[in-house]
Amino acid sequence: MASKKDKKNPVSKFTKWIWKIFLVGMVFTFLIFLLASFGVFGKLPTFEELENPETNLATEVISSDGKTLGKYYRENRTPVKFKDLPPNLIQALVATEDERFYEHSGIDMRGTARAFAYLGSRGGASTITQQLARLLFERRSSNKFKALIQKVKEWVIAIKLEQQYTKNEIITMYFNKYDFGHNAVGIRSASRIHFGKEPKDLNLEESTMLVGMLKNSSLYNPVRRPEMVKDRRNVVFKQMERNGYITEIEKDSLQLLPLRLDIHLEGHSDGIATYFREYLRSFMKQWIKENPKSDGSNYNIYRDGLKIYVTIDSRMQKYAEEAVDEHMQNLQNIFLKVQKKNKTAPFYDIEPEQVESTMLSAMKRSNRWRKMKKNGKSKKEILASFKVETNMRVFSWEKEIDTVMTPYDSIRYYKHFLRTGLMSLEVETGHVKAWVGGVNYKHFQYDHVKQGKRQVGSTFKPFVYATAIFQKGISPCEEFPNTPYTIPRGKYGLQEDWTPKNSSEKYGGMRTLKDALANSVNVITANLIDQVTPQNVVKFAHRVGITSKIEEVPSIALGTIDLSLFEMLSSLNTFANKGMYIKPMMITRIEDRNRTVLEEFSPQTKEALSEEVAYTIINLMEGVTRAGSGIRLRTSGGKYPDNVVTGYPYKFTNPIAGKTGTTQNQSDGWFMGIVPNLASGVWVGAEDRSVHFPGMGHGQGASMALPIWALYMQKCYADETLDVSKGDFEKPENLNIEIDCNKKTDDKDKKDDQPQKEEEIDF
Repeated sequence: MASKKDKKNPVSKFTKWIWKIFLVGMVFTFLIFLLASFGVFGKLPTFEELENPETNLATEVISSDGKTLGKYYRENRTPVKFKDLPPNLIQALVATEDERFYEHSGIDMRGTARAFAYLGSRGGASTITQQLARLLFERRSSNKFKALIQKVKEWVIAIKLEQQYTKNEIITMYFNKYDFGHNAVGIRSASRIHFGKEPKDLNLEESTMLVGMLKNSSLYNPVRRPEMVKDRRNVVFKQMERNGYITEIEKDSLQLLPLRLDIHLEGHSDGIATYFREYLRSFMKQWIKENPKSDGSNYNIYRDGLKIYVTIDSRMQKYAEEAVDEHMQNLQNIFLKVQKKNKTAPFYDIEPEQVESTMLSAMKRSNRWRKMKKNGKSKKEILASFKVETNMRVFSWEKEIDTVMTPYDSIRYYKHFLRTGLMSLEVETGHVKAWVGGVNYKHFQYDHVKQGKRQVGSTFKPFVYATAIFQKGISPCEEFPNTPYTIPRGKYGLQEDWTPKNSSEKYGGMRTLKDALANSVNVITANLIDQVTPQNVVKFAHRVGITSKIEEVPSIALGTIDLSLFEMLSSLNTFANKGMYIKPMMITRIEDRNRTVLEEFSPQTKEALSEEVAYTIINLMEGVTRAGSGIRLRTSGGKYPDNVVTGYPYKFTNPIAGKTGTTQNQSDGWFMGIVPNLASGVWVGAEDRSVHFPGMGHGQGASMALPIWALYMQKCYADETLDVSKGDFEKPENLNIEIDCNKKTDDKDKKDDQPQKEEEIDF
């Protein structure tokens, strides 16, 4: 029964009900949060991964000069520490997302009250800590009740985060966790991808753009919607001015600035050293099998955040790729001009049925063939599909082309493109400094450094000469007749007489071995291998580092064997390294997510021959670039049609030991060049050996491969921080082998063997 006082004062009764409802609401809300914290509404998302942000981290490949070459990841995230975040980035974040961040304990009650009072029209109430908590959910539920429960959980997590971590740690976790799009998870990836720099190097306008993206990185995409992103960035400037981080004058000036993006995508096919990184991926698969964790499980390069420190130098790698691009684009243009007169383009020297056989083999190697066969399609159906026009994007040196063609025609289109491989090796350490496996990894994924093997041509001749000096004691100054030389049928298992020819088809007179190697005289090399025997040459080649099987036949003297660029360069490096073979090193150490060293790698070496013999071969190879087939390194080149390729004014003056190589029908062009502390090799050719230049003018190694080496070395020499040697090769103190032959070659012989006309040929 109501009291008289209540009847006389109805307002008092109403007030009591209001307080009761308020108190019940408060108790209910408290219970909701309490139950949520106990996990009644479902298990709370763990935030332990925020304490250890290395969980689900990209593995990073780090160059010898401390640059990130690339990553292996499912989620491209590499965490940074608070000290790596510039003050302007932190100020922009706080000013825009949470003005009272340093005042509240996870929940901004003033902001929450404002949001309730104005129903969110004057801004939301989420603090940075709440946003961090929200990142633990994959997405906000579309169910209103579940979304409300999720919101409650976020509040609970936010409070716990504030209790467990400092403000600086929370900011760092937030920046490390946020997904900026473009495979950029976390501020480091976002900074590198959008601006090509580390977070600590971000300037104010760059920091504000990234903070602006935090509202919705899918919507505020600077590549797709630059104007919208610029407007959002300017809002951040306004917030910074409001909070006293910048002045009004600064704000007005900054808002006028355009977006300045420098996109560096970090996909598996993007960036530099793509071929090397793919080789490294396969290496790591095997390493992981052989090096389990302490609990017996295997490492995962896509989420365990390993750091792989490699020997590649990012500067040298960049110069190598630039040299390849510069020369190969020019060479390709010339090759395509030549093909306009070729009725079977791009093939030479094969019959129409052989062309079709080549094309069929290529179709069978394609993904289309494999997928259709796996799906049970007949050969007839598969072949028919190759004749159906389809939309596709194909490679060109200018840019990718969107076009319509049949898969068959696309295969033939790609057959026209010349390929290349470049490798550069630090002589004394065996460290691989540059690795270019092709012209474009996205479109040509076959690696021509280690995976591909091609006929090596006359680049193999130094092994023949070294065998003669090493095992027979033949002097480089010993003279041999420059006349046709025949090894008879039956000897070394030959089925018929073998009589190689000089490419110039000029003969007569006597030549020293030194002069014969410089000018790559085939008949003298044939004479030499007969004296030392093919068996001894093979033994010597294996001694200095070649691992592939070599047939013990005389023709190997002219390079008929297939070897990889990797093998050839590492073996020739033995001569530069004073007779010490050193296995090429690509990795120096591997660390886990906690920077614990899992393995350190040491060079593997063996003494292959004496320092005197090694120096003698280097001295002979110097003759190649002083007066032989590599002389264009010293001059502006010969007079050729379209001499944009061969007429570069290299004008090197320093000692260079080198060897050119050209195989039968100009299918392969090689150049191996060595200075005292750097050995580099280049191969150029097409996918099929029947695709080549029709003549020696452009088809020899001195025209196809040597220019890439020269451009690469010019760039290396221009960078004084690299300290690439221009000095002399170190001569042994007690050199007992005569290398100064003091012999002049008559003018006729010199004319016969002009370097621009003379080259090597296999058979």
